[in-house]
Amino acid sequence: MASAYNDTVKVFKAFCDENRLRILEMLRTGEKCACKLLDDLQITQSTLSHHMKILCDAGIVQGRKDGKWVYYSIDPKGADHARKLLEQQLSLEASNGENRSCCNR
Repeated sequence: MASAYNDTVKVFKAFCDENRLRILEMLRTGEKCACKLLDDLQITQSTLSHHMKILCDAGIVQGRKDGKWVYYSIDPKGADHARKLLEQQLSLEASNGENRSCCNR
């Protein structure tokens, strides 16, 4: 069962950092070169690489190499998957009458 949660944890971890949220905000308007992200975020190359690895491993962002730079964009399939995971975590399930209360008073 733990492996079923690993995917969800990766996705939610991607949203748990201010810089990653700023990166996603920038990518909402379209593909951006890593050089543009570096300039706008005022972070080091290694810090950007760390954040992009987390976003890409979660499937939310995709990168394509062109020359010496990588161009990043939001992956539509990954964004849809993340949306579904959030909806799943927040949806209420109907009870079949079992365990109405944890306490028998």
